[in-house]
Amino acid sequence: MLAARLTAPGQLALEEVARPVPGPCDVLVRVEACGICGSDRHMFRGEFPTALPVTLGHEFSGIVVATGADVAGIGVGARVSGDPNIACGCCAQCRAGRPNLCPALSAIGVTRDGGFAEYVLVPEAQAVLLPADLDPLHGAFCEPVSCCLHAIDVARIPRGGSVVILGGGVIGLIMVELALQAGAGAVILSTRQSARRALASDLGAAATLDAMGDAVSTLAELLPEGADVVMECAGVTETVDQAIRMARRGGTVVLFGVVPKDDRVLISPFELLTKELRLESAWLNPLTYGRAAGLIGGRVLSLDRLISRRIGLAEVPEEVAGDPVPGEIKLVMTP
Repeated sequence: MLAARLTAPGQLALEEVARPVPGPCDVLVRVEACGICGSDRHMFRGEFPTALPVTLGHEFSGIVVATGADVAGIGVGARVSGDPNIACGCCAQCRAGRPNLCPALSAIGVTRDGGFAEYVLVPEAQAVLLPADLDPLHGAFCEPVSCCLHAIDVARIPRGGSVVILGGGVIGLIMVELALQAGAGAVILSTRQSARRALASDLGAAATLDAMGDAVSTLAELLPEGADVVMECAGVTETVDQAIRMARRGGTVVLFGVVPKDDRVLISPFELLTKELRLESAWLNPLTYGRAAGLIGGRVLSLDRLISRRIGLAEVPEEVAGDPVPGEIKLVMTP
């Protein structure tokens, strides 16, 4: 089969490799769709740790074409998505219900071969059934939605409270709808691109901010005391600093965007102390994948509007190596 293989930072190419063979507890999935994530670009540039060589792609859905001898709950022909994050299930973190912090965590598309290929191997325990008639492009959103749900859980949005989302990419736009579903009274999104601000308004945002200007001052005109919750979804140092300044006294800041691992941010402990801010982070998707699949299978999210372009498998190396095209939100690979 063909697969997009990362062999070293900056070296991603289409290669012919052996089709995986399911082990006793695995299912073999014919990939129907796999989303390109910002983390794929971080891995390509060496800004995020990964195994090498590896087939990238951790946001995928497809059809089961073969099963291992001990697989009992999923049959050939089922449409599934695969939770890429595989914990040991035995350590203290796993026993405490925090498998995302498992020291032995591995991940499909990061440390194990992923979905930028014609087929991907998935442990049965990581495969989540999807409706047979679901658009496979929607199924590829299970992973990002599950991560967003964890961030929403961490945020503990007060009923009727105000939420500011920094970053208007696919994650920020998903967060708009999820924050409203979680009970936010007003959601405000900050991003540089006018088209994304317009889409955020269509998705229910009460207001938007132009990140090219002084977003902190503009927010102060809308919320003089600051926001109850600020969610940093851009993954850049400037917005981490903004998030702290935008939160009200007693508010919450959630760090969600993946900042390059060597970047650093100057934070004022005095400001955190005197505002008594709750500074949180949300990593991966502990125990939220089934909920994400349920939302997507229930057609309650506006996913079609987030898909900018479909690409073929052969186009993946060039797209991952390049910068996102202005105005585009989500690229989905369909082999």
